[in-house]
Amino acid sequence: MLRAVGSLLRLGRGLTVRCGPGGPLEATRRPAQALPPRGLPCYSSGGAPSSSGPQGHREIHRVPAQRRPSQFDKKILLWTGRFKSMEEIPPRIPPEMIVTARNKARVKACYIMIGLTIIACFAVIVSAKRAVERHESLTSWNLAKKAKWREEAALAAQAKAK
Repeated sequence: MLRAVGSLLRLGRGLTVRCGPGGPLEATRRPAQALPPRGLPCYSSGGAPSSSGPQGHREIHRVPAQRRPSQFDKKILLWTGRFKSMEEIPPRIPPEMIVTARNKARVKACYIMIGLTIIACFAVIVSAKRAVERHESLTSWNLAKKAKWREEAALAAQAKAK
């Protein structure tokens, strides 16, 4: 996993790559405490400055990313049970909440489609059993349809001949 921190690039278990202003890349081993903690995104606008990490002279700000939900997102948040009514939904929501709600909605939709497919299978089975009782089959329907077409073609040929 790569993570850029200023002029440092973390490559994993203590291995970092430092890129100078005009110099080549230089790989070094650094202790894990020298880099900012993992899992905390660093943004450059708003929030409180953080002086942790190898570059104490630079300001790193942390801002929780939020976005305005669309009407569709609001309906998904309601359908998945995250909120009880449209009025409870705040104007700004973290993207993780929307992604989680979409995933839950996707799973619910899949379960609904699975249920409808099973119901449709049973309906086809019942319909086929009733057709067998009436001595109907696709073969007999096909033969009857082709006989009808032949009759219509013969009548059309006779009409042309007159």
